Amino acid sequence: MTETRLSPALHYLAALAAGVLTTLTAAPFSLWWLGPVAAGLMYVGLHGLTPGQVALKGWSYGVGLFGSGASWVYVSIHDYGYTGVPLALALTSLFVAGLALFFAVTLWLYRRLTGPRLAWLSFAGAWVLGEWLRTWLFTGFPWLLLGTAQVDSPLAGWAPVGGVYALSLIVALTGSLGVECLRRRWWAAAPIAALWLAPLALPGQWTSPAGDPLGVALLQGNLPQLIKWTPEGQRTAANTYLELTRELDERHDLVVWPEAALPMLEEEARPILERAQASLPPETALLTGILQRDDEGLFFNSVIGLGNAEGQYRKTHLVPFGEYLPLETLLRGAIAFFDLPMPAMTPGPAQQRPIEAAGTRLGNAICYEIIYPDLVASRARDAEMLLTVSNDTWFGASIGPLQHLQMARLRALENGRPVVRATSNGVTAVIDAQGRVIARAPQFETTTLTAEVVPTSGHTPFTRTGSWPVWLLAALLVLPGLSRRRKDA
Repeated sequence: MTETRLSPALHYLAALAAGVLTTLTAAPFSLWWLGPVAAGLMYVGLHGLTPGQVALKGWSYGVGLFGSGASWVYVSIHDYGYTGVPLALALTSLFVAGLALFFAVTLWLYRRLTGPRLAWLSFAGAWVLGEWLRTWLFTGFPWLLLGTAQVDSPLAGWAPVGGVYALSLIVALTGSLGVECLRRRWWAAAPIAALWLAPLALPGQWTSPAGDPLGVALLQGNLPQLIKWTPEGQRTAANTYLELTRELDERHDLVVWPEAALPMLEEEARPILERAQASLPPETALLTGILQRDDEGLFFNSVIGLGNAEGQYRKTHLVPFGEYLPLETLLRGAIAFFDLPMPAMTPGPAQQRPIEAAGTRLGNAICYEIIYPDLVASRARDAEMLLTVSNDTWFGASIGPLQHLQMARLRALENGRPVVRATSNGVTAVIDAQGRVIARAPQFETTTLTAEVVPTSGHTPFTRTGSWPVWLLAALLVLPGLSRRRKDA
C-alpha cells in the first residue's frame, strides 16, 4: 500500500464514510469495532497529500460525523425553535460545517508539523489533542468522541484508568497500526494485541460499596415541550408530578424529578414541592431540577432537595443558544430561534459542595454537563453517587437521547460511581458503577422508574487525575514526528 495510490477525491469520500462509520460506533448502533476502521481510513495516505488536501480530508470527516451523528440539532432548531425548514436546514448545515473545522485544523497542523516516520504514533497523539481542543474551545462540544462507544468493547477496562481520551488514543492507535499491518509491517500487530488484551489484567472494579443500597424512584413526566412554559404547561406539570409522587406505593430513599420539572421559578414552585414532599415519608429525599433567581435578579439552572436532603447545585457549564445567547445584542430578535421563552441563565460557581440526600453525597451534572468527563470527575471525588437530571425533549425522537445516555454510562465507568439519570421524556435510567444500565424507562411515556442503587467509595485513577495525563501523553507521542520532520527538512 502506497501513500499516493488514491486520488484526493477518493480520500475525501473515504473520510466522509469514516465520519459516518464513527456515528455507527455510538448508540443506538453500538458497532464499536468500526472505530479503528474509521481511524485507519483517516490515517492512510495523509503524507501523500498536501496540507490543504489533508485539511479538506479532515473537514470531510467532520461533515460525515456531525451530519449523521448530530442531526438531532435540526430537531431542536425546527421543532422547538420556531424556525422554518429552509432556515433550520441552513443553521444545521452551518453547525455541522463549523464543527467539522476542528478536524480540518487538527489534521492540517499534523501534516504541516510532522513527517512520515513514526506517523502512526504522531497521528494518534494529534487526534486526541484535537479532541481536547474540541472539548473546551468556544465552550466545547465533546460529543461523539472516538472513544465514547468503547464503553461496550473489550477496551472498556481502560476507562477508569485514563477516561474517554485514553480510549480515543487506543482506538486511533489501533487504526494507524492496522494500516501498518496492511503494509506488511507485521510488528504492528504486537502493540495492537497488547492494548486490547491489557484490560484483562486490570481490576474489574476500582471502587467498593459504601453502605446499603438506596431505593430510588425517577419520575418522567413526558410533557410537551412546545407548551411547557405556558400557563397550561405549568398547570400540567404540577398536576403530573404531584400525581406521580402520590402514586408511589412503597418507601423510597430518593425521589427524583427531572431538569426544570416545574416550568417556573423556585419561589413559585415551592408550595407545589412542599405538597409533594408532604405525601412522602419524612426519611425520603425529594430532589428536583428547578430554575432559581437570586437577590440580584440572576437566574440559575439548579437542583434542590427537600425532606431528607441538604444543599443545592447550580449548573456551571451552560449551553449556548439554549441557556444563554452569545452576542445577545446582535442576535436577539433576528429570528425566532434566538427568542426562546426562557430567561438567560448564569453559571454557578465552579466549586460546590455535593447535595447530601438520605445520608449519601450526590455529585451533580445537569443535562449537557454529563458529556464533560473532567467536570464529572471533579463532582465524583467528593460523592458516593452521581445524579444527572435532563430535559432531552429537545432531541425529539432522534438518536440524541441514546447518545446522551451512552455518555452517562461512560461517566459511571470512568469514576466507578453509579449514575441516576432522570429525564423529562427519556432516556430515564439507573446505571451501576461499571457503566451497565440496570433499569431503564421507555421513552415518550409518563412513568416512574424504580431501582436499588449501591453508592460507592474510593477513587479510580481517572477520578483522581482527570484527563491531563492522557493529554500530556498525546502531546509526547506527537514529538517524535516533529523531530523527524525537522531532520527531513
